[in-house]
Amino acid sequence: MIKIKRALISVSDKKDIIEFAKILVKYNVEILSTGGTAKLFADNDIPVIEVSDYTGFPEMLDGRVKTLHPKIHGGILGKRDDENHLQTMAKSNIPLIDLIVVNLYPFEATISKENCSLSEAIENIDIGGPAMLRSAAKNYNGVAVVTDASDYKLIEDALKQNDGALDLELRFNLAKKAFEHTAKYDSTISNYLNGLNTNKNIAFPNKLNLAFNKKMDLRYGENPHQSASFYVDEISNKGSLASFKQLQGKELSYNNLNDADTAWECVKSFKLPSCVIVKHANPCGVGSSGDLLDAYKKAFSTDPTSSFGGIIACNVSLDKNTASQIIAQFVEVVIAPSYDTESLEIFESKPNIRLLEVSLNNSFNAFELKKIGGGLLVQSPDDFNIDMNHCKVVSKLKPNEEQIADMLFAWRVAKYVKSNAIVFCKNNQTLGIGAGQMSRVDSTKIASIKAKNANLDLINSVVASDAFFPFRDGIDVLASAGAKCVIQPGGSLRDEEVINAANELGLVMLFTGYRHFRH
Repeated sequence: MIKIKRALISVSDKKDIIEFAKILVKYNVEILSTGGTAKLFADNDIPVIEVSDYTGFPEMLDGRVKTLHPKIHGGILGKRDDENHLQTMAKSNIPLIDLIVVNLYPFEATISKENCSLSEAIENIDIGGPAMLRSAAKNYNGVAVVTDASDYKLIEDALKQNDGALDLELRFNLAKKAFEHTAKYDSTISNYLNGLNTNKNIAFPNKLNLAFNKKMDLRYGENPHQSASFYVDEISNKGSLASFKQLQGKELSYNNLNDADTAWECVKSFKLPSCVIVKHANPCGVGSSGDLLDAYKKAFSTDPTSSFGGIIACNVSLDKNTASQIIAQFVEVVIAPSYDTESLEIFESKPNIRLLEVSLNNSFNAFELKKIGGGLLVQSPDDFNIDMNHCKVVSKLKPNEEQIADMLFAWRVAKYVKSNAIVFCKNNQTLGIGAGQMSRVDSTKIASIKAKNANLDLINSVVASDAFFPFRDGIDVLASAGAKCVIQPGGSLRDEEVINAANELGLVMLFTGYRHFRH
């Protein structure tokens, strides 16, 4: 046990710090502090010694140098069981410091502000704070270190239980948390500074530092015999699935979140009220309309069989009429930016359905990551959306406005379908989706079969292909199914053959010049 006799407190986030300091005073702990924290204590009649008075050396360089002093770091780093250390400290008049309570300059919050300047970011890089945290964590055998206000109660309970002392296990756990804190802090700074040099030609730093906070344990992993947890990037999760709030339902699984991410990212890309249903990381139905219920019906009717046990995402507030329809099917997860009161009451009848509420704020992901054996594949996000200005009509027939709208709708859906992807659409509704096949013609056949199984008419439909058609066989299949328009990237060695097939079959064909592989 280490009796806490002296504490140094210097916090940017002052949440609950007054109450915590009063607890320390109850145990006769001498409090050292800096700047604003010291003033706060003095204003609240909490006995405090300013660090500059303690060291006999004033703060300088606009506060850049305050705690970087031997009397501070010697008091933290000195070994309590080393007689040589103790004699040296006594000779230099360096008392022991038993508790460090520090949270760092708000660098992350600063760079999250719109129009944050480099100079403003630099001034919010803490130097003395991380040095004290690392010193205290290194010397956890004699010092306790607190970085998180949520741990104040933990310290209070331990002090009460041990008559003002803290045990080794607690100090060790706090030390681990301190190193996690400084590692994340440094990673945030490194990634921010590297990001300032990012351009379209040089997008990736030589060293990629990742810092994710554990949000929750998951029900299980990809399979029930696997365990899993969910970690989030606190900086870039606004508007992304990671910012979800669960309103009801069972614990989430790995697959729930993996599928939900596809559903949410896809539905956010539409302007009209829209619904996306995802199964095994692929959209199996997408619909848009002026009314959410109609959008849901369009999405569900695409593939009622695959929708069983699916993930449903909506891009507008979920209303009671749509909720009444959704609970008529088996659904794992529902996602929406909000829910009206009546819809929540309806979902209460199915308490196992997981309801997630996610803000529609635009999310920003600097990188997409995929783990492979021994490393990471890293790429920029596929956030490019085309319009007709990017497209070239390569067929003899020209599209009308309705066909253009349907093709752009289909193209947007295809972006979220696993390659090889083929999507039949009409009137803002998917009609058949072929996903993840090794050949494009097989995806085309599967998409048309699914439409047939759902009793959906493909006559005058449009088709989006996420990559070029390498042969004309896929064109023959979709034309025989009734499609009249095709939107695809182009770029095949046989483009001329494919265009000739479109002209021969009376199809409109657009080249986008961009592909959307998704693996």
